[in-house]
Amino acid sequence: MHEEESKKHWELYVTKALVGKKIVAARYLNDDEVESLGWYKSTIVLLLDDGTYVYPSRDDEGNGAGALFTSHADLPVIPVI
Repeated sequence: MHEEESKKHWELYVTKALVGKKIVAARYLNDDEVESLGWYKSTIVLLLDDGTYVYPSRDDEGNGAGALFTSHADLPVIPVI
């Protein structure tokens, strides 16, 4: 699959899974969760109204916690801790 086709595929898939959901909580991974992922640092977790959770990783293989950048003037980045 070419890059543009791949982007369109994933945009559609993510849209179906996430658009329209409401963020009901935000917290950092706890120590047990960090350990179970084999990570050394924690990242923010966004909990959605259907039980789905979303958190950033530094790559798509899950090799470490990731920062989340925003367009919010007072919160440009949600850091790894």
